Amino acid sequence: MNEPRRTGGRPEVSREGPQRQLTERSPAALWGRLVGAVFELDGVVEGHSQVSPPSSRAVFLTDLLVERAPETSLAPGRRLEPVHLHGVTDTSIHLCLPAERGAELTDRGWGEPHQYEDFGTEFMIYGPRDERELEFILVLVRESIGFARGL
Repeated sequence: MNEPRRTGGRPEVSREGPQRQLTERSPAALWGRLVGAVFELDGVVEGHSQVSPPSSRAVFLTDLLVERAPETSLAPGRRLEPVHLHGVTDTSIHLCLPAERGAELTDRGWGEPHQYEDFGTEFMIYGPRDERELEFILVLVRESIGFARGL
């Protein structure tokens, strides 16, 4: 893919405890729109994350409960969780993507490797700051779901 670089600097991210975005968070209304759009995707249901703080929302798939490969889930060995959205006081997203795709996004400023990665496929994507970023992050969520499904 050939998407643009994310403008501006990277937000500050915690280096201890759960990985979370500390600055440049999404405005609450924009974050709410992203959360709503994610859970309106076909074949997606909302649940409690198996590996993230209680304020996080897991993206589960209605047609695939078990991972096809451990690197496609944030909770390997449990119910398939390709994506989770953190709460409104964080607004980052954790998701799984092929390692080379995640590295490309990291290079373009959209995110960074997950603090506790096991497979090199787990990434933190920064919360959207505007409409353009919201639309692109929805593309990334769809990519992660496709990766989980083997598409």
